[in-house]
Amino acid sequence: MSVSAAVANGTSFHAPQETSVRRVGIFGWGIVAPRSPNVEAFTANLASTESWLSPFDGFGPSNFLVGEPAFRFQDYRPWLDKRFPPARFGQLAEKMDPMTLYALGAFIQSLDQNPGIEQVLRDLGTEAHVYVGTGVGSLPTSYQTSIHFYKAQRRWNRFWADPARNAALGLWLTGDAATRHAHSAAPPEPATVETDVRDEAEEAWDAYWMRFSDGLTRYLVELRESESVDVTGDVGANKLNVIRRKAQRVAKLQKSWGAPEPPWLAVSANLLWNIPNIPAAQISMAGHITGLTFAPVAACATFGVTIKLGMDAIRRGEAKAVVIGATDPPPHPLSVGGFYGARVISADAAVSKPLSGLRGTHVAGGSAIWILGDLDFMAAKGFRPLGMEPVEVGVSSDAHHIITPNKEGPTAAIRQAMHRAHVRPEDVGTWDLHATATPGDYTEVENLLGVLPQSVLVTARKGTFGHGMSACGGWELMAQYLGLESGRIYPTPLSRADLNEQIAGLHTRFVFDASVPVPPGLAGKMSMGVGGINACVLSRPFE
Repeated sequence: MSVSAAVANGTSFHAPQETSVRRVGIFGWGIVAPRSPNVEAFTANLASTESWLSPFDGFGPSNFLVGEPAFRFQDYRPWLDKRFPPARFGQLAEKMDPMTLYALGAFIQSLDQNPGIEQVLRDLGTEAHVYVGTGVGSLPTSYQTSIHFYKAQRRWNRFWADPARNAALGLWLTGDAATRHAHSAAPPEPATVETDVRDEAEEAWDAYWMRFSDGLTRYLVELRESESVDVTGDVGANKLNVIRRKAQRVAKLQKSWGAPEPPWLAVSANLLWNIPNIPAAQISMAGHITGLTFAPVAACATFGVTIKLGMDAIRRGEAKAVVIGATDPPPHPLSVGGFYGARVISADAAVSKPLSGLRGTHVAGGSAIWILGDLDFMAAKGFRPLGMEPVEVGVSSDAHHIITPNKEGPTAAIRQAMHRAHVRPEDVGTWDLHATATPGDYTEVENLLGVLPQSVLVTARKGTFGHGMSACGGWELMAQYLGLESGRIYPTPLSRADLNEQIAGLHTRFVFDASVPVPPGLAGKMSMGVGGINACVLSRPFE
């Protein structure tokens, strides 16, 4: 296949073994990670063997370490102000969850390596796609919205359960026999229960009696009248007037009753603006990309899955370029607590290194965004491919257990990628593990050596930057690609003395706390997600 434009640009390529298959290159990338607000910082940090983790303060003092993203959305304001009305930056900062802002920042970075690619993505119309997924989703927004709603609901229930607005409760409190019989299912009075469960008792009491409030019944009748204003005449011109009139009437009603904020008004619309497809949608809007845009969600395998989907779309001829990637919110009490509840997180205030003590992983947040492109099409426009050439992605499901990997699923993904790439086991020179510093590390190494020879050089990097639920595969591939592009594989925090003795009995060719020359051959990367979803990425270097 012709790559003349790229060769003229100073880059040559290995000849593909299957000339009928469109080749794919990476023509832009951006990253947000712990200690690393951009690719330059990420690259510089990789040269160090220090962990990028820091203490987690979400519970107050605790023994958890996390990967807190280094990021300032303010840094991207000049880019946005140049392309959009001045209000756009403020709207994004106010309404978007951190995971979306991370993805936007990484996307803007990805346009820098090949000037002019932004216009090409726009000009391609429906032949430019966006596939950006997430892991746990918009936890900060969901949490804050839920807490605000919960408090509002309790205030609301307490207000309408007050006997001054609740004749039924007033009668019940006087001991009226008929009322007592009618409400025999009422929860116990809060004053009659133990002190340590009184808060829950008050909540149940107010929630029950609020439903029988005659005051609330009258309030809702008045509210229906306030809300029953139709849009008439010119819809476009009058809809905002109707919204304002309704808001004024509702505010007047609230004041007349002295009522607290209704719980339905306590739910921020930001909950809708941060559903899983929004990072991809905001990238499409920022780049004026009009092709297919959606969010693949495959837990820790998300990044690898997006690469496969992007390569497939290009090879089918549906797209010339695809923005792919993954993004995660910063570490949050819900994600840290959830990982701890699943018994897969380290909690002793020390860095847990993969292949070592197997005490557990560390939660991290951030984003990784790539621009994949048809190699010939992009090279003909003078764009330079980055890192290595992704050759194949094998995917599979364990169909076994929600979190504990088996042998068959990951092995199937590896064999699928190798079969489709037409490579032999001995053609693979280096491999990056999923390796979460749990007992699963031993199984992963054992499975790998059931397919590849002992000569393979192995890396494991979650002890460096932690475990992003969806972005970790992107960080690990970036570390692999940047190292192989430079000619030396970056070090890891693991020392030879740290290596778990049982794992050492399986394999000894690991990258420890010193960089090493890149061995010849292809590079492999395995990601294994919650739910038993596997993605194996095979890549080869450009000469």
